[in-house]
Amino acid sequence: MTQKERSFWKVLGLTRSEASSFGLRLWRVCRTLLVGFVLVAGCNILFSMFFYTPKMFRIERANQELLVKYRILRSKITDMSATLDEIKHRDNMVYRPLFGVDTLAIEGIYTPYPHSKYAFLDGDTYSKLISATWHDLDAVTRRIYLQSRSLDELQSLSKDKEKMATAIPAIMPINQKALHGGHIGAFGWRNHPIYHRYIFHKGIDLGSDRGTLVYSSGDGVVSFVNARGTGRRGYGKHIIIDHGFGYKTKYAHLNTVSVTEGQNVKRGEIIGTVGNTGGSTGPHLHYEVLYMGSPVNPLNYFRRDMNSEDFERIVESANTTTFETEHGTNDN
Repeated sequence: MTQKERSFWKVLGLTRSEASSFGLRLWRVCRTLLVGFVLVAGCNILFSMFFYTPKMFRIERANQELLVKYRILRSKITDMSATLDEIKHRDNMVYRPLFGVDTLAIEGIYTPYPHSKYAFLDGDTYSKLISATWHDLDAVTRRIYLQSRSLDELQSLSKDKEKMATAIPAIMPINQKALHGGHIGAFGWRNHPIYHRYIFHKGIDLGSDRGTLVYSSGDGVVSFVNARGTGRRGYGKHIIIDHGFGYKTKYAHLNTVSVTEGQNVKRGEIIGTVGNTGGSTGPHLHYEVLYMGSPVNPLNYFRRDMNSEDFERIVESANTTTFETEHGTNDN
């Protein structure tokens, strides 16, 4: 024992033999405590392997509550999806026909996200339920975005409803009485009579005699006139009218043109006559409706309740109305 150790024990009032006995008892106590701790830990591990501990009961209860919440969430998502179906139906079958506009489409809105987006959920006991719920929630969220955009568009259209009502291309561009046999060349894919291959027909063909009057199907501004009939993929003499609100109409294969670029026209106003210019096999009017730059079926825009008398009244009204062009001259 060193001098410092003897001094330490002397301060405590212990002899050398007493100090040795105290150290031995201290070691035995520490050893007993260590062995006891190891035994308790081992028993706890073995018990938890065969029996639920209070902590495991709390975890299991929390998991069950989480499962119930996920099932409630999925039920709410299903209800929300059904509500969106009702809104979509009213949007497409009521609101949009009222304004005469096509269904809003956003590319990829109904395309599911790849599974890789939910891959981090794999490997868990409840991963199938959780990933399916996330998948459904993402799908509903995108549908909500689509309907929100659609309703925003309808709200914007409703502010100018009166002006829009006369701008929408809603009448046939020729008198129905002048239509040969009542037949209309269909919109969509067809075997072209000249090129003899399937080509997408962007409008409809209205067969009529050369010189039959052609009318503007809605109020607008003449944005383009080809009075010579050259170029533009066989359209011949043709006119494009910008009606605003995303709508344009095209009148092709004309015999004569009665309007100029920049001229304001009214629904039912004479803009030219039926002809056989350009890529045409006989006198007819090729008529297109474009919405936001894309061709749509013109038949969807014709007023179903209009008879010949109604059409003639519109024409008579247009013939008695004059508009100023952007250059300030009158065009009747």
